[in-house]
Amino acid sequence: MDSKHQCMKLSDGHFIPALGYGTYKPQEVPNTETLKATKLAIDAGFRHIDTAYAYLVEEEVGQAIKSKIAEGRVKREDIFLTSKLWCTFHRPELVQDSLKTSLKKLGLDYVDLYIIHFPVPLKPGEEIFPTDEQGKTLFDTGDICATWEAMEKCKDAGLAKSIGVSNFNRRQLEKILNKPGLKYKPVCNQVECHPYFNQSKLLDFCKSKDIILVAFGALGTQRDKKWMDLSFPVLLEDPVLCAIAKKHNRSPALIALRYQVQRGVVVLAQSFKEKNIKENVQVFEFQLTPEDMKAIDALDRNLRYLPAKFTEGHPECPYADEY
Repeated sequence: MDSKHQCMKLSDGHFIPALGYGTYKPQEVPNTETLKATKLAIDAGFRHIDTAYAYLVEEEVGQAIKSKIAEGRVKREDIFLTSKLWCTFHRPELVQDSLKTSLKKLGLDYVDLYIIHFPVPLKPGEEIFPTDEQGKTLFDTGDICATWEAMEKCKDAGLAKSIGVSNFNRRQLEKILNKPGLKYKPVCNQVECHPYFNQSKLLDFCKSKDIILVAFGALGTQRDKKWMDLSFPVLLEDPVLCAIAKKHNRSPALIALRYQVQRGVVVLAQSFKEKNIKENVQVFEFQLTPEDMKAIDALDRNLRYLPAKFTEGHPECPYADEY
């Protein structure tokens, strides 16, 4: 792999490209955009593609990958593909079938990484966000350790090369790490992470356990009104980021991505614009100075753009703890 595909070693021996293309999209964006943009991302040099059952775009992501394989641009083994176990499938007997459903949609035999999307179980069924008449989330009772054992079986079955988690706090990670009879530990924890919410405590903890932190929302999220308060400041308009961008003759987005790479974080970038997609792969072409890094560290204001309100009120709501 060339420099475009700088990789980090996971605790199970596999390698994850340090830059990934995120495929979450707001509802109003048509799925055809995901198909088009994922193809553009592969053409631009992205080799790590991140998707999820709950994004409802697995078919398009799979089509994009398969079309690029058919063109001879990439081989399946060149692509590092992540998908995620949704909250309505936490019951151990549902885990493997859910992954098989995702693989069927993707049209592929395996994913490179399968992760538990949230530590909060929701009522099983077809609804992504099951609610009662009052619109309150319908939770399920469940044991995250039992769900993890089912994830381990997915790895043993060859359906996923690596397994990890997303949106877990320190306590929840420790619960799995300290589980009696643990066979595989989570290789990663994918969380919201950007200069306004730099997750330094969680990052230090993960590094101490050889768990890779994967950053989503690294560019300040897509500002989807369904998920966030639109009055929050726009990350990429931050004067400090803009000044550092000017100094390096790069975009603020590239500065935000480079910041994560230099901290040892795998970073996801999401865009539907060809110009931005092509630009984002330039993250390995320059370096920030220690002063730049310090200035960006100082921007942290503990601002979570995506509070995942549907998890509130459940004992495993991941954001109730400090980190």
